[in-house]
Amino acid sequence: MNQVQNDEVRQHVRNRYKQIAIQDVSNASCCSPSTSSSSCCDGVNEISSKLGYSDEELSIVPEGSNLGLGCGNPQGIASIKDGETILDLGSGAGFDCFLAAKQVGDTGKVIGVDTTPEMVSRARNNATKNGYKNVEFRLGEIEYLPIQSETINAIISNCVINLSPDKQQVFHEAFRVLKSGGRLAISDIVTTAELPAEIKSDLDSLASCISGASTVKELKEMLRQSGFVEVIVEPKDESREFIKDWVPGANINDYIQASIIKAIKP
Repeated sequence: MNQVQNDEVRQHVRNRYKQIAIQDVSNASCCSPSTSSSSCCDGVNEISSKLGYSDEELSIVPEGSNLGLGCGNPQGIASIKDGETILDLGSGAGFDCFLAAKQVGDTGKVIGVDTTPEMVSRARNNATKNGYKNVEFRLGEIEYLPIQSETINAIISNCVINLSPDKQQVFHEAFRVLKSGGRLAISDIVTTAELPAEIKSDLDSLASCISGASTVKELKEMLRQSGFVEVIVEPKDESREFIKDWVPGANINDYIQASIIKAIKP
């Protein structure tokens, strides 16, 4: 795609998540189109439990930060340590950032970057109301991060990179901002079969974390092209259970799965 097409994709994604940010939390679905028939409407905590979050994690975050978005629990696989600086790509209302903030402690820092102004405002409000001093939220595109080079210990992201029209640039930027020895710990969607043409070309499907997904092979190659080593892309078969609800009746789980993606900057 050219730059104009890329910007059209970004704007479409931004508009979708603007609507999620300003709607009532109880109506938010997982990373899929909002539909009353979807089981995603049963409650955000139920959704998040399916994604791998514990009851304790769900109980300690600020109200309104968990929108039931995502396809996994990236901060749960990031091995976050006290005093580290963590970056969340596509931080939304701050859910994973607030969980990471508990792990880095008072001497650490968590930075969330999101392209949707309404999401950033919501996350900042959540942080202010709940007294988080070690978390900040910045408006920006994950392809062009508002982050100084070599300042981040670990990058987390939850079902966001698949939304980007330039994933290679996202990984280049991730590599740039990580310190030597820094790590990626990402939950995202991968394709396991060729998507039907009508889904692949649909912007709504892309904004719903479906049609923009890459294959395992493609992701590994992009990460290595950016300089990462110890690359792991591990699809999770059990994710088919919640993915089938994203587009009821479409058997979308025959084509995509959630995956754990890890890599290290040498």
